[in-house]
Amino acid sequence: MTWNDYFLTLFDSCCATYRTGARELDHFFSGEDLAYLSTIGHQPREFFDFVEDFCDDGMPSASTALLVAAVRRDYFLTIQKGITSSQVLVADELPTFGDELDGIGYLPRVLAKARAKLRGELDPDIMFCCGGDRKFLRTHGGIPPADFLRHVWAVGDNDHKLAAWVKSRME
Repeated sequence: MTWNDYFLTLFDSCCATYRTGARELDHFFSGEDLAYLSTIGHQPREFFDFVEDFCDDGMPSASTALLVAAVRRDYFLTIQKGITSSQVLVADELPTFGDELDGIGYLPRVLAKARAKLRGELDPDIMFCCGGDRKFLRTHGGIPPADFLRHVWAVGDNDHKLAAWVKSRME
């Protein structure tokens, strides 16, 4: 089975488990599943968060979760050479909801989360592509979450280049 097929099969399985009322992570993943997630640089809690939001809100879809995972996997394998980062971005280190970059509110926050997502450094209590992130991306030109991640990766540390790209989506 290819990595993406395993991902989608696991997503469906976790959705079925979630719908039984299970909410504890240890109900969702076998040892094989955990080993698989580590090969793509994905944390179990990140995966669960996508399942939970999909089951509760109908979004993000399994295909969106897969595309976001694909960007993370590519970054993990090409930039990090399959080595997991030991850094963790915690909530207190995130920009606030009201912070702005080039006049765009919330952008510093979603940008910090996206960079941490790329590096696999999100605290388990932080989710890239949460409801607030999805609202930001939707209202700023309907940016798909995986496209946002790829642009964050492409611009590196150039925050203003990313802000210009976001603004261009609004034109």
